Amino acid sequence: MTEVWFYHLERATLERVLPGLLEKTLERGWRALIVAGSEERADMIDSFLWTYRDESFLPHGRTGQLQAPDQPVLIGTDVSVQNGANLIFFVDGARPSDWQAPDVQERDRCIFIFDGNLDAAVAAAREDWTGAKEAGHEVTYWQQAANGKWEKRA
Repeated sequence: MTEVWFYHLERATLERVLPGLLEKTLERGWRALIVAGSEERADMIDSFLWTYRDESFLPHGRTGQLQAPDQPVLIGTDVSVQNGANLIFFVDGARPSDWQAPDVQERDRCIFIFDGNLDAAVAAAREDWTGAKEAGHEVTYWQQAANGKWEKRA
């Protein structure tokens, strides 16, 4: 069973939150796939992971590249796992087409990061929450507190 975690952004942007979550992923020795809602957003994520902090580096690549299987973090627009990822991050409205698909079922965790300021994103997250629960996944909801830290709410 895959753990499915929902991160509700209210006080920070994806660009501020995603690098820290990826750093924690790599510290655990895990690999990640980031599934973006469009090629343009995948390009933007690729760019900001190179420059988000002067003193830090997050090794990553794009799906479909020759070196994709060797990358600890991959960025793309679909859930075909090319690097043996333990985690899939769904961002910018990306979502699995089937909660029973092997690319979802065989991961340790799926993480949905959604913008709580957008009604459509909140509605989609609620739908995905229901879909994940109905498929038998363990579902957890995280919300940002006023101090910026994540609090488990459900």
